[in-house]
Amino acid sequence: MTSNGLKETLAAMERVRRAPREKIKPVLVKQAGRFASAAKTLAETSRDTGALIDSIEVTPPGQTTPLYSQPGGSRVAGEFEAIVTAGNSAVRYPHLVEFGTSKTEAQPFWFPALRLTRKAIQSAINRGGRKIFRDAWKGKP
Repeated sequence: MTSNGLKETLAAMERVRRAPREKIKPVLVKQAGRFASAAKTLAETSRDTGALIDSIEVTPPGQTTPLYSQPGGSRVAGEFEAIVTAGNSAVRYPHLVEFGTSKTEAQPFWFPALRLTRKAIQSAINRGGRKIFRDAWKGKP
């Protein structure tokens, strides 16, 4: 008896359903690193001690962000979330550099980096997700 392809299709659908969700995490961390790199590059104009630039870091899924980091302080990244933060317990002024004060001019680095990298990062994450789906459909490990 010949197969009409139903068995193979159902098997492929089951592989996609079980496809390891862990495979997307490296893609997320890599793209968060891309944004962090852009923010560090743009923060060079505000270099005084380099502490602000050194405080920009990526927090991978399931890890805790540094205390006093911007935006929002310390928190745990979600299962499928990579967080880029600026600031720590020693560097508590990234927002003052970004937006300026009454006595200092703004030296934006965060939002320009976001605007520069947003589309490329979203495209890379979408490509990574499609590749994971395609590989699972074809039965590749």
